[in-house]
Amino acid sequence: MKPVIYQLFPRLFGNSKPMQVLGGTLEENGCGKFNDITAKALKEISQLGATHVWYTGILSHATCSDYSEYGLPASHPFITKGRAGSPYAIRDYYDVDPDLSENVGARIKEFRALIQRTHRAGLKVIIDFVANHVARQYKSNLRPAEKPDIGANDNHAYAFSPLNDFYYLPNHIFYPPEFAEPFGPDIQVEADPLAYSENPARVTGNDCLSPRPSINDWYDTVKLNYGLDIFSGEAFYEPKPPLWDKMKDILQYWAAIGVDGFRCDMAGMVPIPFWKYVIQEIKREFPDIVFIAEIYEPWRYVEFIEAGFDYLYDKEGLYNILRDIMQWGHPASKLSDHWKNLQGLDDRMLRFLETHDEIRLASDFFLKDPLKAAPGMLVVACMNNSPILIYNGQEVGEPAEGAAGFSGDDGRTSIFDYTCMPTLQLWVNQGKFDGKGLSESQHKLRTFYKELLNLSHRKAISQGQFYDLMWVNQHYPAPDTARIFAWLRHCSGEILLFISNFDSQNIHHFRLFVPLHALGVLQLDVNDDFALNPILSFPHRMDNQIEFKGYLAAYDGIEMSVPPCSASVFLLTQIKKENL
Repeated sequence: MKPVIYQLFPRLFGNSKPMQVLGGTLEENGCGKFNDITAKALKEISQLGATHVWYTGILSHATCSDYSEYGLPASHPFITKGRAGSPYAIRDYYDVDPDLSENVGARIKEFRALIQRTHRAGLKVIIDFVANHVARQYKSNLRPAEKPDIGANDNHAYAFSPLNDFYYLPNHIFYPPEFAEPFGPDIQVEADPLAYSENPARVTGNDCLSPRPSINDWYDTVKLNYGLDIFSGEAFYEPKPPLWDKMKDILQYWAAIGVDGFRCDMAGMVPIPFWKYVIQEIKREFPDIVFIAEIYEPWRYVEFIEAGFDYLYDKEGLYNILRDIMQWGHPASKLSDHWKNLQGLDDRMLRFLETHDEIRLASDFFLKDPLKAAPGMLVVACMNNSPILIYNGQEVGEPAEGAAGFSGDDGRTSIFDYTCMPTLQLWVNQGKFDGKGLSESQHKLRTFYKELLNLSHRKAISQGQFYDLMWVNQHYPAPDTARIFAWLRHCSGEILLFISNFDSQNIHHFRLFVPLHALGVLQLDVNDDFALNPILSFPHRMDNQIEFKGYLAAYDGIEMSVPPCSASVFLLTQIKKENL
């Protein structure tokens, strides 16, 4: 099956309380729990077409909620983003977020139970591995007693030492950003910005070397040291820096309790030699474990595959191209350029149109109407054998309207604040997961995602070959290459035709040419009769069969008509001639 990853943010997914307070507390705005992700919810996610669930924000991270009775005091607000805190400012790699548990003292047990429920639903579990940085107040309470904590044995006199876990700025005191508003604009914070003490200052997670990071820096985090001297550029990887095995132990811990894969946050900021070492070590013990790299440098793709990563983000490629096509009217022909530039890495790229980092499709900052994303999603799901990711709420058109607090109003669902996803709440419907509150168009959108994601598991799409039809469809009466993208997928005799129409207003009428070369690749007799039967059509269902002769497809083209913002899939079959 094609891997289909459903990114699920538990803090929001199970929260049934409507957000009422800007920058509100846990008590005011609520929070989803592990236990809200029920067997019923997981069954629905599986039936949607998912094979994996990426549980986002699982590990214990900086938060302004106070759990002092469990040894987890509130983080200082001026080094925390939002009241809930960033799920990428980890404060204990061996612990889970206490916000997500019904019984804080049994939080690890509750997460283990979620892993078991997920596996019983036939789904695999992915969590984040944040290797580049930790929260400024990192302290592990749940690490094995015999293992030293990260930074515990550092020599603070050195800016860099291969034996240190952090980088330091000797003789400098850390100061939080002067204009930080951690709970949102104009929300008063009753705390002294200077009450947090860090002397000497440590280098901030985004490689900021100043003891006074700006509001735009990752000021809530501290950069981890894998043996690369970021001050001089020299590398000290032999002998292994002590951090390498500390991080290996953390990965082994989570793999041993049932985690099936790791989405490696900002993997491109961590040295390749470490990845080569740790992935090899983990896969030796857990050979089926999956590693996904969040990386934004296409020129480094090959070295990350060689380091052992299974999949890489295709943000700088396919995502950006599709956004330019859908939002700014760039030509669809750029899609052909993209797959050629990947030089055979197509199947190793993770494709998506939404993640927690990206603007929501339904947002006023993007498409406004999530139905308009259909042609783009068809490309994401069906152009290659590669895995697909969708973000919870995408399938019902969550628009991320308004500000929730620290994150502001930017078209993204906040990962820093206690908030909710109102449109997803309509599908969840107080744990019934029946979507009775959804509008007709929202039901229609979810049905499209369900049909598309399940279609992607067909052998022709999950394992088959790709044939780009656009090289022979350049001139009238062929399709407009600025708005139309058409391709074939085939495997073991099954042949599928895909057409995406990115034009948001116009029906496109054209003749689609299938060259003699393609007919030869597909092992079709040019003299035979064929039929195209629609198996997926959005937004309007098609039932009419299109018949043609092979030679007509090559020389005259197949007469087609596709509606605006549409995704169309046809099964190509030979018409059997009746004996006369």
